[in-house]
Amino acid sequence: MVGFEREELRLSDWEEKFVIGLTGNIGTGKSVVRRMLEHLGAYGIDADALAQRTYARGAPGYQAVIKQFGHWIVAPDGEIDRGRLGRIVFADPQALAVLEEIVHPLVNQAIDFLIKRSVQPVIVVEAIKLLEAGLDKKCNSIWVAAAPKEVQLTRLTMQRRMRKAEAFQRIEAQPAQELKIAAAQIVINNVGSIEDTWRQVIAGCKQILPPEFIELSEQVEPTAAKGEFSIIRGNPSHSAEIAELFNRLEKPVHPLLAGDIMERFGEKAYLLLKVDGKLRAAVGWQVENLVSRATEMIIDPDLPSEKVIPALIQVMERASRVLQCEASLIFTSPKLVKQDGLWQNLGYVRMLPETLKVRAWQDAARESMPEGTLMLFKKLREDRVLRPI
Repeated sequence: MVGFEREELRLSDWEEKFVIGLTGNIGTGKSVVRRMLEHLGAYGIDADALAQRTYARGAPGYQAVIKQFGHWIVAPDGEIDRGRLGRIVFADPQALAVLEEIVHPLVNQAIDFLIKRSVQPVIVVEAIKLLEAGLDKKCNSIWVAAAPKEVQLTRLTMQRRMRKAEAFQRIEAQPAQELKIAAAQIVINNVGSIEDTWRQVIAGCKQILPPEFIELSEQVEPTAAKGEFSIIRGNPSHSAEIAELFNRLEKPVHPLLAGDIMERFGEKAYLLLKVDGKLRAAVGWQVENLVSRATEMIIDPDLPSEKVIPALIQVMERASRVLQCEASLIFTSPKLVKQDGLWQNLGYVRMLPETLKVRAWQDAARESMPEGTLMLFKKLREDRVLRPI
C-alpha cells in the first residue's frame, strides 16, 4: 500500500485513498489523461459513463427522467434515447439543471461505492461536472485537461463524428475553461502528441504523489526459465516493441511506428507475452464502465495457442476483476473463434452485441467491436456491481 504524508488531505470517508478529481470541458481529452493515470496504477472512474447508467431501464433515475421530459424520449426497446434527451438538455440550461438534479446524487453514490470497494490506493475520478456537482470537495487534488476551442471542435467532429453545429452547441453550453483551470492543482495542456501528454501526466504524479507510486507502476518482467513465457503489463515505453510485433506478424500495408502504438495507449492497455525476452504475443484491452474489452489479439503462429490464449486471458480477467468489471468481451478473428473447445473451457460464448442483456454491456460492445471481428462474452460476476445504485 502506498503511504501518503499529506494527512490533512485524506478524507475520512475514503481512508487510505488518494483521490484525483479530473475534469475539463468536452473534447479536451480527459479520458486520455485518465487512462494514462490508469497505466500508472490508479483506479479510474468515469463519472459521465456512470451518469448514463443512472437512467437506464430499471435504474432509479429512469422513471424520474421520463416524468420530467416525457415518454417521447423512450426508444422502442424501452431505454431512454440519449440523442433525444441530449437535444433537449444541451439546448436549454434549465432542462440540463433538472437532469443533473436527478443524476448527480446517484452518480455520487456510485462513486463512493466503487472507491470503497477498490484495492488501489490512488483513484482518479473523471467528471465533466466535477466542480458543479461538488465532487471537487471530496478530492485530494484537482486536475484539468485543457485545449483550445478549435481543437475541441475538431475532436468532436472527427473522432465522435458530431455535426459541426451540434459540436459547437455542446462546447458553448459549458462554462468557460478558465473556471476549471483556476480550481486546478495540475493542468494538462492536451494539444500535442500522446508522448507530450504522457510526460505531463508523469510530471503531475511526481508533483503530488509519493515516489513509490511511480516505482510501483513500472512493470518488471517476472523471471522465467529458458523456453518458458512470461506475461507483463505493457506501458508506453514498450511502444516500439509492440509495433515491431504487429509489423512482423500482420504485415500491414503501412508499417506501424512506435508513435502509432503510443497513440493507442491513449485508449487501451496491453498485456505482453515474452519468450526468452522476446515479445511473441500481445492483447490490447481496456476497461470502461465496468466492462472489460479485448479489441486486439496477436499471437506468433509458432506458439501453442491452446496454452498462450488461456494464459493471456486469465491474466486479463484477474486484472479486470480487480477493476470491479461485471463482464468481459473479446473481439477476435473468425480463425481464433473457431477454437470452440478452448473458449468454452475459458467460459466464453459467442454472442451478438444486441443479444447482451444489460444496456451498458450492449453499448460497450457497439463502441468497441472492430470491423471484421466476432464477439465472445463472459460474465465475470453474478451480482451487478452497481445493482444497489
